Amino acid sequence: MPLHLTKIAFGAQSYDDIEGWFANRPRLSLNTRYCPKRVEELEGGSLYWIHEHALVARSPITGFEQQDNGRWWIHLEPRLIRVQTRPRRAHQGWRYLKDEDAPADLAEGEEAGDVLPGRLLGQLTKLGLV
Repeated sequence: MPLHLTKIAFGAQSYDDIEGWFANRPRLSLNTRYCPKRVEELEGGSLYWIHEHALVARSPITGFEQQDNGRWWIHLEPRLIRVQTRPRRAHQGWRYLKDEDAPADLAEGEEAGDVLPGRLLGQLTKLGLV
């Protein structure tokens, strides 16, 4: 089972903004200061995007590459896969996500619907209502 990363979709005002980052791009890479220590476990994993305190989509990770300045690229497939919305606290940088804790992809034809605000979704989850 692969390990995954989570990252805030910083600067995105809506899900459409995140989709715009991926539109008509043959390749997408994120710039990061450090290589993840568990990089071998991330092979076959995905980067899960957090928007408004919720996991909303994922992008498969295709590899890691060190830059000349010592920083790293996280290479992603240039596509977004919608997932079942799950609350997630905001954080800086990236964090690991175990495969068993990752939300499922939305099925073909399944609609994400309106995304509840993350804080509300978190409270409803605590109450067992979602």
